[in-house]
Parts: sequence; structure tokens; C-alpha cells
Amino acid sequence: MLKVGLTGGIGSGKSEVSRRLSDRGAVVIDADKIAREVVEPGTEGLARVVQVFGDEVLRADGTLDRERLGSIVFSDSERLAALNAIVHPLVGARVAELQERADEDAIVVYDVPLLVENKLAPMYDVVVVVDAADEVRLARLTGARGMPEQDARARIAAQAGREERLAAADVVIRNEGTLEDLDARVDELWTELSARR
Repeated sequence: MLKVGLTGGIGSGKSEVSRRLSDRGAVVIDADKIAREVVEPGTEGLARVVQVFGDEVLRADGTLDRERLGSIVFSDSERLAALNAIVHPLVGARVAELQERADEDAIVVYDVPLLVENKLAPMYDVVVVVDAADEVRLARLTGARGMPEQDARARIAAQAGREERLAAADVVIRNEGTLEDLDARVDELWTELSARR
């Protein structure tokens, strides 16, 4: 089994790379998706989030208002740390469960937004960083995602800087061009990963 840590700052296009690797046969374990699952209604995770942050982080239907919670934690490092202390252990347990199910010769891609921030690089055989300039990421967040500029800047600032992320990389995928450019780069990456298996 080849364990690949895939990361990139918000708006870098990491999810596009993850999707393309899945299409090529990788087993993708998406930490963000799992992080959403562990705070669904009725879970221990959601109960603990509400205990710490209050009922105002819930929508009327009882689901977590991720945007509201994000606006609270991404401008306050202590509150972000409190949220991470709840969610990260639950995510870790689910990731371990999914990893156990993968074939022993699989290329397992761990899509982990905060890989660098949480110093997780040593857990992987290969660390792939999807990189784009901060201005490009900001334009994607405010344009395609419709995020207010202040929120987008706060989220970028809450993550590791580009230099820190690039320093952790074994492979860097630059993603400032077209989706066709990205496809070509993912093809090269898949060939490289397949050879390391």
C-alpha cells in the first residue's frame, strides 16, 4: 500500500486533484468529508461542538451551520484549536477504519487540508501539495464559491503559508492554469505514484 498525503491551501484545487486521482483508481480518504460526517445530527461530535460553541452554531433543522462556526473559529486561534480538539480525534479513528479496508497494493490518497499545520507529513510515503498563488486562491473563493473577501482572507490566513506547505512536499502540482493543464499534471503524478507502489 502506498500512502499519499494530498494537501493544499483552501482554493488551491486540491479537491479537483483528489477527484482525478480517484478516477484513475486511487482509494481516496477525504478528511473534510469525514469531518462533516463526525458532526452530523445525532453524533457525539455534534453534541460536543454544541457544548463548546452553543446552540447558535446549529441550523433550525439541527444540522451544524458550518459557515457560522467557520466565521467564529477562523478569526480566533483558540476557538479553532478547541474545535480541532473535538473533531480531529474522531476523524483519525474513521480514517484508520477506512485504511484497514483498502487492498494491500492500493494507492491510498489521504485528502488532508491541514496536513502541514498538524505536522502529519511523516505519516505518508509521499506528500503531494497542490499549489496556487494566494491571489488566485482568493479569486476562486470569492468568485466561484461566492465567499465574502474578508472570510476568504481569514481562512487563507488561518492555514499554513505557501512556503511552509511547499517545504513539506515531495511532489508539487502547480494549479493556476486550465483544467486540461491539471489533467496532464495528474496523469504525470499517477504514473509516478504507480511506479512507487
